[in-house]
Amino acid sequence: MAKAIKKQALGRGLSALLKDPSNDIQSAQDTNADKVIGNIVELDLDFIEVNPFQPRTNFSEESLRELASSIKELGIIQPITVRKLGLNKYQLVSGERRFRASKSLNLETIPAYVRIANDQESLEMALVENIQRQDLDPIEIALSYQRLIDEINLTQEQMSERVGKKRSTIANYLRLLKLDPIIQTGMRDGFISMGHGRALIAIEDQSDQLDIYENILSNKLSVRETENFIRDFNSESPTKKTEKKTEEDDMPKFVKKGMTAFSEYFGHKIDVKVSKNGKGKITIPFHSEEDFNRIKKLVQGDSK
Repeated sequence: MAKAIKKQALGRGLSALLKDPSNDIQSAQDTNADKVIGNIVELDLDFIEVNPFQPRTNFSEESLRELASSIKELGIIQPITVRKLGLNKYQLVSGERRFRASKSLNLETIPAYVRIANDQESLEMALVENIQRQDLDPIEIALSYQRLIDEINLTQEQMSERVGKKRSTIANYLRLLKLDPIIQTGMRDGFISMGHGRALIAIEDQSDQLDIYENILSNKLSVRETENFIRDFNSESPTKKTEKKTEEDDMPKFVKKGMTAFSEYFGHKIDVKVSKNGKGKITIPFHSEEDFNRIKKLVQGDSK
């Protein structure tokens, strides 16, 4: 623990400098700015707010608990990065997992790099730094690329230079956003890989995408097997595809509308069979014990 305490003591003098109203640093040109910017500063956790531009939306509670346990033993190994908003007011640029874990331990301070940036620079910094992380899922990366295009007005060529990735790599990620949202969720939850997702892009109709997605999960198809299946599917005669569509089109409107709502809620394509007398059956698939328990919680939540 002595090692951790020593690490937590870094930057206390600089922290006091930042708290002094007479030394309120607002730009890189201000007096004493060179002593703070680029150095590790010990900041009060209460002075830091989360970043509204954070690309990451999924935070595993289990991994946060593991990180908190590590911080308790060893301290913060890698400082977070913040931008200064005003006197004793900062905003996270990167390091939200470390920030959350530290808050859960009721720590008072956290080591941080302080940067001066406007909103657009902060957004770009947050997006680019998060894209470089190794633990982002493919959809989080794709959404970050899309935000750089939409909100920073970067071209794919400019993004390639910023993040150090080939333009073709960026394009492959962006194409994943054309997939049905249920499939995107499956990729985020680890049910399928990016390779599966790239293969599914070749299917234009999202209903067909979902059918093949369920087949991948049910039969545990590899990426190569999925590519072969999709190749065969695309070469299938238009007559057979029309027959499948007709079966769905014959369903009552309330069933077709309900199928979409059920599928979005449970995160799977729900199979519905309707007889001529109006009676029917709903089938909810699951693909692992974890998936079954997730669906069980959803059903129990509705029954309470």
